[in-house]
Amino acid sequence: MAGIPRTRITPHYEISRVIKGGWQLAGDHGPVDPHTVDRDMAAFVDAGITTFDCADIYTGVEAMIGSFRGRHPDLAARSQVHTKFVPDLRELDRVDDAYVERIIDRSLQRLRTDRLDLVQFHWWDYSVPRYVEAAMALDRLRIRGKIAHIGVTNFDVPHLMELLDAGVPVVAHQLQYSLLDARAHNGMLQACQARGIGLLCYGTVAGGFLSDRWLNQPEPANGVTNRSLIKYKLIIDDFGGWDLFQELLRVLRSVADKHSCDIATVASRVMLQRAGVAAVIVGATNASHLDSNARIGAVTLDSADLAAIDAVTQRHVGPEGDVFTLERDRQGRHGRIMKYDLNK
Repeated sequence: MAGIPRTRITPHYEISRVIKGGWQLAGDHGPVDPHTVDRDMAAFVDAGITTFDCADIYTGVEAMIGSFRGRHPDLAARSQVHTKFVPDLRELDRVDDAYVERIIDRSLQRLRTDRLDLVQFHWWDYSVPRYVEAAMALDRLRIRGKIAHIGVTNFDVPHLMELLDAGVPVVAHQLQYSLLDARAHNGMLQACQARGIGLLCYGTVAGGFLSDRWLNQPEPANGVTNRSLIKYKLIIDDFGGWDLFQELLRVLRSVADKHSCDIATVASRVMLQRAGVAAVIVGATNASHLDSNARIGAVTLDSADLAAIDAVTQRHVGPEGDVFTLERDRQGRHGRIMKYDLNK
């Protein structure tokens, strides 16, 4: 099997193009066995998935990764860790240099490192106009050596441009981008390509909906309880509904049969082959799907595969708007399910 592909998002910083996500380890998706975390993380690194994604607001996850790195310095030397800086919604108007440095110092301590590989900046409410100052504070910490690289997550085009125009050296943008969610096409993809910013894509399997498990299944009659599934079921509704979603799954299953893999592998591989995408993030509480995750790097989809998939996805209705705009409406369907003020 071919190895996991790698890429440089700067001339001096290389990552695996499949990234292990950390949101699922925060406890919202079911119990997490801490005794298996080290073993699973080691298995990912050995498989070539050496880049880990976490956040200051993912409860306990920075500390888990830090413990792993402390116990396995040889594996830590082969891995990269991306975290996030997500100031609490209720504190946005108080974010200053001291606030930023306090949170970054806490991430450094939790991750047991002297310098953070990549810090991805998120801002909940653009009506609180301190996001440029906060990003500049991050850059000052980069200059001082506490941060190696700065990225953003879930920014829209106008506000990303504000950061870039202010001189913030953004090298990556983590955003939701999948066969079900093409909002990145509404200006963000072009903007990032023009400025040399790599996309790090989450949601490529829509919380597990883009998998064989949901093929030919009826639409959940009583909703879903897992918060990730609730989030992505809303995306399916916006995409065009359950019938169009099932049609997409059937096409993906046909392509997967051709390549002897599963639907989730195809769904992620499509995104990995798109222009501007540096890497895809795979959510995993453990290593049970590691073989499938590793297959993302081995499968190559041809023009016929992509055309068959496009024939369905081009009929999508939504979701509409810029990146994360729907989720920013705290009274809307997408915004009401978000959790805030988790930076503890």
